[in-house]
Formats: sequence, C-alpha cells, structure tokens
Amino acid sequence: MTMAAFHGLPASEAEAALLACCAVPRWAREVTAGRPYPDVSALQEGAIGLLDALSWEEVLEALDAHPRIGERAAGASTEAAWSRQEQSAAADPEEDVKRALVAANVAYEERFGHVFLICATGRSAEEILKAARARLANPPDAERRAVRRELAAIVRLRLEKLVAP
Repeated sequence: MTMAAFHGLPASEAEAALLACCAVPRWAREVTAGRPYPDVSALQEGAIGLLDALSWEEVLEALDAHPRIGERAAGASTEAAWSRQEQSAAADPEEDVKRALVAANVAYEERFGHVFLICATGRSAEEILKAARARLANPPDAERRAVRRELAAIVRLRLEKLVAP
C-alpha cells in the first residue's frame, strides 16, 4: 500500500498491518497514533524510536512471532510470507549446514531462552551460522542489544514493504 493509503486506514486496520512488522500491540498502536508521517523514512525513524522503548518482555513478544532460522514460517499471513522471503537466501543449505543451524538454534535457545533473531535478508545460511556461533559467546546484556539491533533492521525492511509505492 502507499503512504497515503496507510494514513487513510482506520486505526484498527493500521495496527493490524503494523503487527506484521513487529508483533507488539503497544508498538503498533503508538506507530499508528503517530500518523501522518511525511514519508517512509520518517515512518521508519518513528517506528524504530518506539522499538527502542519496548520493555524486554515486549521484545520477547516480538520474538515469539519469528520462526527459527532455517525453519519456514507457516501460514498465509503477511508476516509469514515476509519471513519466508527474508530467509530465502538461506532456505536450502547443504545438509551439514542445516544440521549445524539446528544445533546452533538449540544452543542459543538454551543459553538465552529465546529464538535466535537475525535480519536474514541477503545472508547465506553459512553467514547466519557464523553469526549465531559468534553471538553464543555474548554476555546476556550484549546479546539483548544485538537482538534489539536485529529486530530494528527487520522492522525497517518490513515497513518499506508495507508502504511500498
């Protein structure tokens, strides 16, 4: 949809559309309340600023909407379709890389208690695996910062898709 169409949506529909970008209802309400935005860049900056204000519990809520790296998101929702598209470069890795990604996901979830999040757009399975292994060494506070950076990158890309001309 266009920016004009986004601005013209009733609040409930705008919020529902935004949940495909970040599955946190408060965030979607606040982004919607900030309308109108002069352009996509202003929408992105406002939305990312609101992401920064999310509690860690809300970040975990956003993470719950993301499949594990290497797993295809199920369903016909916009979020699921975007997730499949974002992971497409890593969709069919070699069997040894696939096994290593599964192991890295398990190790990451055991260490940090949530799914490994990375902006997968344009990254190969090997690049994602390398990042997962490197981030396993992060202390929890550094990893939380990394998760927030990756979530912001994903949201920025999804907002571009949402309001593409």
